[in-house]
Amino acid sequence: MLLTVWIVVAVLAVLVLGVLGYGLLGAAGRLNRELRALERDVRPVLAEAQATAERAAVQRSATTD
Repeated sequence: MLLTVWIVVAVLAVLVLGVLGYGLLGAAGRLNRELRALERDVRPVLAEAQATAERAAVQRSATTD
């Protein structure tokens, strides 16, 4: 009887750990997709900011010459 209880406990523990692992992997995949989408959205803004900083540096060097 006690052996049956331990087997059931072990099976339930493995089942719970499997469900938790599956959930964590799914959440990691969703987070990865969200980060890639955010990077795609921010890339044009970053390029514009870099271009603006470059123009400002050129103007600053032109006024100091």
